[in-house]
Amino acid sequence: MSNEWPLWEVFIRGQHGMSHRHVGSLHAADAESAMMNARDVYTRRNEGVSIWVVEAAHIAASAPGDKGPLFEPANSKVYRHPTFFDIPDDAGAM
Repeated sequence: MSNEWPLWEVFIRGQHGMSHRHVGSLHAADAESAMMNARDVYTRRNEGVSIWVVEAAHIAASAPGDKGPLFEPANSKVYRHPTFFDIPDDAGAM
């Protein structure tokens, strides 16, 4: 068993944004410690309004090399593209 603390990924929601963005990683013993460390390291200038910390071991992510097989099924669904529908010439007229 390793004596190293788990790795946590840190996401901050800025003052002028609605979504969180990944800002970095850190090691901490637990979620509470990760939250406090993230606050100290990544929000020194009061730039955040919300912090998320996620233990890296719990993140499932695709690999860049999987892009083709992962997103290919969406390309075959042409009805999802706006070019599939005919828009009448007078659609904007009221």
